Amino acid sequence: MTDTSVTYELNDRVALITIDDGKANAISHDIASGIHEALERARREAGAVVLAGRPGRFSAGFDLSVMTSSPEAARNLLKAGADIAIEIHEFPMPVVVASTGHALAMGAILLMAADTRIGADGNYKIGLNEVAIGMPVPKFAVELARTSLSNAAFTSAVNHATVYDPTGAVNAGYLDQIIDDDAVVPAALAFAAELAERLDPNAFALTRANCRGASLELIRSGLNNDIASFVVKIPDA
Repeated sequence: MTDTSVTYELNDRVALITIDDGKANAISHDIASGIHEALERARREAGAVVLAGRPGRFSAGFDLSVMTSSPEAARNLLKAGADIAIEIHEFPMPVVVASTGHALAMGAILLMAADTRIGADGNYKIGLNEVAIGMPVPKFAVELARTSLSNAAFTSAVNHATVYDPTGAVNAGYLDQIIDDDAVVPAALAFAAELAERLDPNAFALTRANCRGASLELIRSGLNNDIASFVVKIPDA
């Protein structure tokens, strides 16, 4: 692994990928690269994946110091994040997220890209807060929201930047269930192991393409324009 904030552990047939930078787990280029490397390793030796955060933080989103440094830097980091979300969304085996705490912006996008999201029950914030902090929600994230969020919550969650507590996040569709903090990762590992054991890998991969192929084609066809048109409110010097 090139980034020590991302670790990989193989538990029988389940690859546990953990993000822990000791802080907010903000997605940087190094963390995005570390997740990609871990997913590539999982392709070779696992039957399912668990993506987990550090206690209290799944991910607070993109590294804002990069996102607000220049339009070019923001677009480059957005592309790195989009690539990871797309890779998870089309991954040829189940991806379970252990949402260990706050999941905002890119953290919420990673939730939407996965198969199943098991969240920690606590005083945590989950959602797409981009519009409230001066960033548009990119089209690739909007399409992921269409596939995972409830119809009733879609406008509020995406366009109104509503941030939910864990119970609200279940109702909106960001999470599938919530449990005690210390049980989140073990529960995610157990569920991923059951999927790896029960599902035929070839049939899963083909059905994944059938289920998500259309949305992925739409995301990919517009991704270059999506990135190029992304704008960020840069703070005054």
